[in-house]
Amino acid sequence: MVTAASALQRITILAPLSEILSKIEASVSPVAATIAVSDAAVGLVLAADVIAPASLPPYAIALQDGWAVSSETIVDASAYAPAVLTPAPDWLHAGQALPRSADAVLAPDAASIANGYAEIHASAARGEAVLAAEGHFAKGATVCRAGDRLRAIDCAILSALNVKKISVHAPRIKVVSATTVESGEDVISPFIASIVRTRGGIPEFVRGAHVEAVFSGPDADAVIVVGGSGMGRNDSSVHSLARFGRVDFHGFAISPGQTAAFGGIGACPVLVLPGRVDAALAAFLSVGDALMTRLTGARTPKPGTHVRLAKKVTSTIGLSEIIFVRHTDDGVEPLGTGFFPLQALARASGWILVPPASEGLAAGASVEVRELP
Repeated sequence: MVTAASALQRITILAPLSEILSKIEASVSPVAATIAVSDAAVGLVLAADVIAPASLPPYAIALQDGWAVSSETIVDASAYAPAVLTPAPDWLHAGQALPRSADAVLAPDAASIANGYAEIHASAARGEAVLAAEGHFAKGATVCRAGDRLRAIDCAILSALNVKKISVHAPRIKVVSATTVESGEDVISPFIASIVRTRGGIPEFVRGAHVEAVFSGPDADAVIVVGGSGMGRNDSSVHSLARFGRVDFHGFAISPGQTAAFGGIGACPVLVLPGRVDAALAAFLSVGDALMTRLTGARTPKPGTHVRLAKKVTSTIGLSEIIFVRHTDDGVEPLGTGFFPLQALARASGWILVPPASEGLAAGASVEVRELP
């Protein structure tokens, strides 16, 4: 527990990443489920399974434009020995229902129509160019599962099934800017807010508000403060958190991002990120993602892709190091350690985590590369 006893915020110990993640796992639960409109739910996390309300399609349909035929009547048809059908078969557009007498759809140029009869120049197998009834989903089938983060394709499928509303865990996250920008505009806080949205949260970006005003009545499921986490004369975010709630950790044993803090105000968890782009991003990737996973009830993120490390990485024992990397012909290469300028982040195609017990990774080692938001 950290208090606001001293004039300057001081970090006395760096908490291991594993300890911070264990705290989040034990103290943070998914928010209450709410109802969302399915066609605007990309990125949200399901609170309950979605079940197909009806079979799709309810009957066999054509997968292409063509002629609706019975495969048995044209089994030996060819260009040299066409089958003659009277009356001529029905023409179908893709998506139309097959007549009861048909079980296949012939290509448009496989038949010649004249005087009410048809010459068929090709055979067709049963079910050719046909989607059978229930070919997409049978009524009662599970479409998406609780814990799934909805993709654009998932929302399109729900629309096709005429599922209009779904149950989701959509935590409201206040993202508060406490960064002092000497020149230009604060880009870090909006960036973090955008990542929150991709993780299934509903961000409320609070610009220019005093941190203490937010801490006095969070009115959110979680608060993320960007800036004011360090030991400078103008840094006070952690002291403010201590006054209004509790500080469980100030100082993460990660690099970059050592000055980050985590605590809470009542049941509302609070994450304080450093006011530097690379450090804020690293702290969010290593801790903020875990917080969002717990709040949304999302499934454990899928592991990254294992890739060969093209160049060695030197690491400090005791720190979990977030290393931004880029893909090369030989695998991935590190873009630095400790501090990553914007030009390095612009070149990054992913990141790796070096565990605290490691002095580094040798060239040629297999590393798990995780995606950047």
